[in-house]
Amino acid sequence: MSTQALNLDGYTDIPEGKVAFVVTFLEMLQAPEQPLAPSRSDVTLQRWQTPDLDSYRKLFREVGEDWIWFGRLVHDDKTLEHLLTEPARENYLPIIDGKPVGTLELDFANPEEPELSYFGLVPGAIGGGLGRWLMAQALDIVWSRPETKRLWVHTCTGDSPQALIFYQACGFKPYKRAIEVAEDPRLQGLLGRKRAPHVPVIE
Repeated sequence: MSTQALNLDGYTDIPEGKVAFVVTFLEMLQAPEQPLAPSRSDVTLQRWQTPDLDSYRKLFREVGEDWIWFGRLVHDDKTLEHLLTEPARENYLPIIDGKPVGTLELDFANPEEPELSYFGLVPGAIGGGLGRWLMAQALDIVWSRPETKRLWVHTCTGDSPQALIFYQACGFKPYKRAIEVAEDPRLQGLLGRKRAPHVPVIE
């Protein structure tokens, strides 16, 4: 298996069939002093204790397929079920009119430094302040636990260009940058070939 050194002062060619992202890591070291969003009567947050795999994958695609979310699509049923039922992992669903309109996943494997693992809304729910409301629920859950010292999240150039701006507006601060190279999930058949046109397929 050949490897290629990353040129830190110029360009590095990415092999065909691969996709590369610049990843930004962000952190929050204390709860916001002011409420992030007002309360709402049109939406509720429900804990998803044991996600059904088909329902989970469907929602995961709906939320993330335009942004090359593939991290959970590469797993077989057994691996994904084990992952989703880890004791430290908590999944939540924002519900409107009885239907999930997004996903919120928190990982408390390190209870002092939990991770906001997945956060997003289905396309039809974007706008109108629902994202800030959902983030407010996440922050309430995390910072209500006295052991929490730091909440962190990462986003990348495959994600919505608004994601980084949104996280910073919610109080997260960037602290690290990395480069991720992976198999293009569209070429693997995990996502449609026309998804995420802002990251062209190269083969």
